Amino acid sequence: MANISISARNLSKNYGKTHAIKEVDFDIKNGEIVGILGPNGAGKSTILRILGGLTTADSGTAIVCGLPVADNSLETKKKIGFMQENNPLPEELRVREYLKLRAELKEIPKEIIATEVRRVMDLCDLFRTARRKIIRTLSKGFKQRVGIADALIGSPDIIILDEPTIGLDPHQIQGIRKLIDMLRTKHTVLISSHILSEIEKNCDRVIIINHGRVVAEGTKQDLADEFVNENRLFVTIEGNATIFSNYLDEAMLSYQIDTTFENEKNMTHFTIQSPKTFIISNFIRAIENFEDCNLLGIYLLKPDLESIFLAATKRSWEEEMNH
Repeated sequence: MANISISARNLSKNYGKTHAIKEVDFDIKNGEIVGILGPNGAGKSTILRILGGLTTADSGTAIVCGLPVADNSLETKKKIGFMQENNPLPEELRVREYLKLRAELKEIPKEIIATEVRRVMDLCDLFRTARRKIIRTLSKGFKQRVGIADALIGSPDIIILDEPTIGLDPHQIQGIRKLIDMLRTKHTVLISSHILSEIEKNCDRVIIINHGRVVAEGTKQDLADEFVNENRLFVTIEGNATIFSNYLDEAMLSYQIDTTFENEKNMTHFTIQSPKTFIISNFIRAIENFEDCNLLGIYLLKPDLESIFLAATKRSWEEEMNH
């Protein structure tokens, strides 16, 4: 357990009759960037708040840096930088004033507060552009940077970011993504989001939550192997699309291939979805033996996180319905 930064063991939390999370288990290693995915209301924020010591679990144990959070709330909070969902900030303070106040509250020694505030502002690209600005006047993207800068004060072992890119435009998202990537290996980072593309680009591993339970966990490749039972190919040919479509139906009928055609002059681009038992080399030979077209390209398309997420949550719903 020496290299484990965060552990959740059978965590459960109820709000009245509502089960927010149920028997949640996972481990996160030192230096990993891990994403927690789930539909709205799945329990992501509840898990993060328990880990951050902001709320308590009804049962189970949350362990941060080897310490049970419930018994060591103040000590574990010093090891965590936490940006909450919607990132509440005091609107009337200037950026520098707010970060200085936060450094004082985090008991950073007085003689190094100015240096520490400058460090986190530089990391988040705030010193040059926003240090003197009143928080109320900042764009949503810069407010998110202020929240991350706050989380970084004191160089905590663990950074928890709850929906860090919510409400941002593509340029702002790219900036936050680069910032998160800078934290790699220097901190353990746990990110909650329902924006699949951001988790896919930023994270080493993914934990998928549905109805308060962990329904999948692993690298993108691990999850693709477990939940995606088909191949997708992108193929380009030169020749008559209609004739080729008929030929494909005859030659590949036993594979139950779904095809989607896009015509462009004398070229045809199409995708094939087939079971994993489909043998690509046989398909290539079949095309090569067809005299009325030329094979220009064939690519195996890897499953994206969206298809993995949908497959994992669908399976969990089906399992619940069957119990």
